[in-house]
Amino acid sequence: MYLTQFLHKAVREYPDDEAVVFGDRRQTWAQLTDRVASVAGVLQSLGMGEGDRVGILGLNSDRYMETVFAALWGGGVFNTVNIRWSAPEIAYSLDDCDTRILFVDDEFAPMVAKIREKSSVLTTIVYMGDQQTPEGAEDLRSLMDGAAPVPDAGRGDKDLAGILYTGGTTGKPKGVMLSHGNLYLSALSTVIPACRRERVVGLHSAPFFHVAGIGLILQLAIRGGTHVILPRFEPLPVIEAIERETVLETFLVPTMLRAVLDHPEFDQYDTSSLRCLIYGASPMDSTLLKRAMAKLPNADFLQMYGMTELSPTVTMLLPEVHADPAQHDKLMSAGNPTHIAEIRIVDPMDNEVPRGQVGEICARGPMVMQGYWNKEQQTAEAIRDGWMHTGDAGYMADDGYVFLVDRIKDMIVTGGENVYSVEVEDVLLQYPQVAQCAVIGVPDDKWGERVHAAVVLRDGEELDEADITAFCKAHIAGYKCPGSYEVRDELPMSGAGKLLKFKLKESHWKGRGRNIG
Repeated sequence: MYLTQFLHKAVREYPDDEAVVFGDRRQTWAQLTDRVASVAGVLQSLGMGEGDRVGILGLNSDRYMETVFAALWGGGVFNTVNIRWSAPEIAYSLDDCDTRILFVDDEFAPMVAKIREKSSVLTTIVYMGDQQTPEGAEDLRSLMDGAAPVPDAGRGDKDLAGILYTGGTTGKPKGVMLSHGNLYLSALSTVIPACRRERVVGLHSAPFFHVAGIGLILQLAIRGGTHVILPRFEPLPVIEAIERETVLETFLVPTMLRAVLDHPEFDQYDTSSLRCLIYGASPMDSTLLKRAMAKLPNADFLQMYGMTELSPTVTMLLPEVHADPAQHDKLMSAGNPTHIAEIRIVDPMDNEVPRGQVGEICARGPMVMQGYWNKEQQTAEAIRDGWMHTGDAGYMADDGYVFLVDRIKDMIVTGGENVYSVEVEDVLLQYPQVAQCAVIGVPDDKWGERVHAAVVLRDGEELDEADITAFCKAHIAGYKCPGSYEVRDELPMSGAGKLLKFKLKESHWKGRGRNIG
């Protein structure tokens, strides 16, 4: 199992089919593979040896995708850098795993000098943009002029393929080590059960630095599909690209999907080509899901659940469940385990709990990471007896469907009762005036913690706390209902579209000696 196998297959079987579309640039599979082999040659000429790390800092692009494959083709390991980080944070991730070569694009060229100043290991910066090369960087265009394609190094199976940094809210970010086998089998296991078509046109707007972005590249490449790439997520370009390129498949996290459906020009574009809408990364509320299914009637809906440490997918909620009203009681589940994943729910002593009882979700299988780079203790804490402890609280129904209820650290304990934020958020999002919300626990002198809701209202609406509380009490127990509210213009989000609840908690818990990560 080696990830460059997808390119070899494409060149043998459909070399002249379109592989990548980015702006005005279009490449066939033969052209893409030739560039990958040539960039791999450039990397080797710059000193990349077997297993050496190559950093990539940029917005989504064809050049980004080429560099991921080129690092693998040349025998190296890709390190996709979080585009939301500051120069010191970027330098930390480079130094932590000894990344000596870094590719940057136009967006991040202004950071070159600062990153060089902060990093102690970085030797070469390669500019892969289209404008003027920043001082202190090598120009990829010039390097490619004299570059010759090199043979595929043939690394695979248990060989390290990528390091993706995660965490950092309660300490230094951790480098998740994923092998060729981890990523290959994960991609394969997401394609088989959902009957996702081969040679489709897929649209990328989720950031490539995130494991979901890398996973989607591989899931499409394994089927020989065409990669339509947008530099970043913006609702109108997504809608336009679906119509222009006759897109059949795309991935959107719930916040992205909501922005697409809410765009005032959504109904002016033809999105009928869409046949597969994949969602995940954070819980989808029932109101948004049903609205999306009505707005995109030709699309199959497919949910994926996992995490970086799991390469990333371990459960899937398949299209047939979405399409069958008789199974709509399962729409709020994360689905069943994939073919390669075992799932169990455990208590704090790692004992499996009965079906229907909430505990920590753990996963075992060939998709589990090799560990955290240079962090043996944290690896041992996360992977015990082969089981990856996700930190997610959930339960398994009698039929094997997995339901998420919260991050364990986000569970609210009020007056001795456990409250799971996902349940409360789903009710709040049914309230007509609420566009977005996040539920957290805040200090309370009487109950220890109080259920608190941060809400974004629809345009022109005002919050009536008595009315919204009465609405909640009609749907859930009184102790679960928010005891306080705050109205915000927006909620804090990560670069991958995930809600950052720790940012909401900071002001409430500051100075109280509690870890809010």
